[in-house]
Amino acid sequence: MSSATTSVSLPSGLKVLSSFPDILVLPEFVFGGLVWILVASAKVYFPIIQGWVMFVSVYCFVLSTLLLFLYFCGAHGENSAWVAVDAFYQVTASLFYLSAAVLQAYATLYLKDSELFYKTYRINIAAVVFAFAATLTYVIHMIFSLLRWKSS
Repeated sequence: MSSATTSVSLPSGLKVLSSFPDILVLPEFVFGGLVWILVASAKVYFPIIQGWVMFVSVYCFVLSTLLLFLYFCGAHGENSAWVAVDAFYQVTASLFYLSAAVLQAYATLYLKDSELFYKTYRINIAAVVFAFAATLTYVIHMIFSLLRWKSS
């Protein structure tokens, strides 16, 4: 009796944009890019906190772009180690974005009572919303990447 094992691998080429959870990279780009733009466009009153938010959004945007490009090119081949790399990146990005979203919400709370900072407050609220949306998409992507890694 032979046992057939199925190996789950990452898609390559345009299949990346038609497979789940890899299609989630598009909303991750959009939400992460909006966080980046909104925090950069507002006056920064808490440089350490909002600097972390900027770092996370730029870091995840660049690494997601790099991984997407490598998957498009098929650089991962049939190597199952890339499934682990993808899962590790999704876990890291999820934790980073969760921390960034919470810190951005914390920084935004301090601006709510001042009428002088009303425009900055509204921009920061939008940044918080999109940071949590990016966190949600990264967490969903992480869960399915971990399931793919477990079954590989």
